[in-house]
Amino acid sequence: MTDISAKQIRIHAYGDPACMKYEQVDAPVVGEDEVLIQQKAIGVNYLDTYHRRGVFPIQELPGVLGVEGAGIVGAVGANVKDFQPGDRVSYAAPIVGSYTDVRVLPSRFLVKLPSKITFEQAAAVTLQGLTAHMLVNRVRILSPGQTALVHAAAGGLGLILCQWLAHIGVRVIGTVGSEEKAKLALSHGCSDVILYRDQNFVDETARLTNGEGVDVVYEGLGGDVLDRSLDCLKPFGTAVNLGQVADNLPSIDISRLGPQRALTLAVPGIFAHIRTCPSLQNAADELFGLVRSGVIKVHIGGRYPLPEAAQAHRDLASRTTTGSLVLIPE
Repeated sequence: MTDISAKQIRIHAYGDPACMKYEQVDAPVVGEDEVLIQQKAIGVNYLDTYHRRGVFPIQELPGVLGVEGAGIVGAVGANVKDFQPGDRVSYAAPIVGSYTDVRVLPSRFLVKLPSKITFEQAAAVTLQGLTAHMLVNRVRILSPGQTALVHAAAGGLGLILCQWLAHIGVRVIGTVGSEEKAKLALSHGCSDVILYRDQNFVDETARLTNGEGVDVVYEGLGGDVLDRSLDCLKPFGTAVNLGQVADNLPSIDISRLGPQRALTLAVPGIFAHIRTCPSLQNAADELFGLVRSGVIKVHIGGRYPLPEAAQAHRDLASRTTTGSLVLIPE
């Protein structure tokens, strides 16, 4: 039980960032299977903007945004055995509500943090890093020498995924929107970059692969980008869609996938991976191990006090940010 208060970013109606309000409320009580977290850092993700706008409605209004955070366990319910007060933890959870300084969450969503992973790193890498884990280990397993095209390679997920793929010997081609982002992508695993505003990424992919195409394309933009990405694949290639930042998902004519091309279209969901992963802690340990060893460098492109969460959403929507954005509770 707890009678402490929580400072949160809540919305009372769906809308633009102006609908986000910084408010103080009573913190929820800790249930038998739950853990109370004193949050030290909170991840900002594109998914949060979908929740804010009502594209994916949240549980109730008014409600708190966010699905990712990191902090210290303050209290545990009677049935919780794997965590105790003082533990350092992080999470990526399908239950929306991380934009708060105090959070109560079922213990099954939590993972323990190694001492050398900071709270900011954890908040920046848990959701996107577990997404990369899903892509590398579950959606399409690639072998050394194969080639991947990663759209938005300088974004939070892009930077993590490019480094992970390069680590296992995959050649990574990234698309970016500026010379500055190109430099960042090249220093985070990409062997080649395509400036999509100046170059046709389909033609450039063909040129860079001597007309063969790539084994897999990862994109989170939807719309025309997904449709055109099919033309970047070699036979038996896989197009992986991870969202619809730019546009809605298009209707794909199945005849475009085969039989001559034998393509696969995957639309994986991170929370399905988290829910069905044989050991979430083992997956997190693999991710954090790559961070600790320096294989994956966590790039935090912006830090904001929790009350300025609306500005973080504006900056994210501008598509000028790089890496991950985090909120810091006051």
